[in-house]
Amino acid sequence: MREFADHQTTIRSELAKVIVGQHETIEQLLASIYTKGHCLLEGVPGLAKTLIVSTLASILDVSFKRIQFTPDLMPSDITGTQVLEEDESGKRQFRFVEGPIFTNILLADEINRTPPKTQAALLEAMQEKQVTVGRETYQLPKPFFTIATQNPIEQEGTYPLPEAQLDRFMFNIKLDYPSAAEEEQILTATTRGETPSVNKVLSARAILNVQQLVTSVAVNPFVIKYVTSLVRATRPSDTSAPKYVRELVDFGAGPRAGQNLIAGAKAIAAMDGRFSVDVGDVRRIALPVLRHRLGTNFQATAEGMDSDSVVRRLIDDIQPPQPEKLTK
Repeated sequence: MREFADHQTTIRSELAKVIVGQHETIEQLLASIYTKGHCLLEGVPGLAKTLIVSTLASILDVSFKRIQFTPDLMPSDITGTQVLEEDESGKRQFRFVEGPIFTNILLADEINRTPPKTQAALLEAMQEKQVTVGRETYQLPKPFFTIATQNPIEQEGTYPLPEAQLDRFMFNIKLDYPSAAEEEQILTATTRGETPSVNKVLSARAILNVQQLVTSVAVNPFVIKYVTSLVRATRPSDTSAPKYVRELVDFGAGPRAGQNLIAGAKAIAAMDGRFSVDVGDVRRIALPVLRHRLGTNFQATAEGMDSDSVVRRLIDDIQPPQPEKLTK
């Protein structure tokens, strides 16, 4: 665990050479990598979404590929295709040519700019870590992460991700504008004409070992109960849901949200050098885990409420269970 904590410090210092601020974003990206999760980055143009991912891939000693999603992109452009070849004897046979999805870190840039059939090419890969083409199934290299980006302010001519695919993403991370001091630092650093170089820190084998380490972090029953209460409170049909959830939410989070809350909290605890999870770790990552798993209705829109507002209110309202007091 001490060696893991040292790696965290090194990774963050290397990222700081290129990325200014965005500490929560970096923490959540690392947490998803350490727990075999996937991330969806949302932010207006120019907030360094692509730069964060490419820099992180440079620090991790793993393969990295980027796909620029466009309206004419086909599923085979991502997964790969069968090519008919003829050998010297004249015998013809099909050979599979791997697509860019066969990598460790896949950057799906502007994922909402491609039609649903192409977006769906990622579904099997994200869930099963494999690709099926024709009759053959091909395993993806380990580790495998998908980090997708999308622009939330420009919806004309785009294809919103279906709920089934949104649920595959462990975190939905929304990038905000930098502070005044950070923006001054960005302008100073990026207009010098210098390109900082970063050092590689973790290999693919080391990442797999870290994933095993994070899995072994202990979770007590009270944290499990709190996660269960929080997730069930997002469902308007559940008896434990608050009144405002029943009025403002059409559908809530499924069991995968609870799994991601616990896995993410384990990663946060491990990155802090702790061997057990507490409720504070769950609350720290509850918003990016739950925000894309709630469907708010028209009444919520009319009241100026979105899924973020509902989740924040739930985090404040749902209290962790207290241990029973011992009585004589």
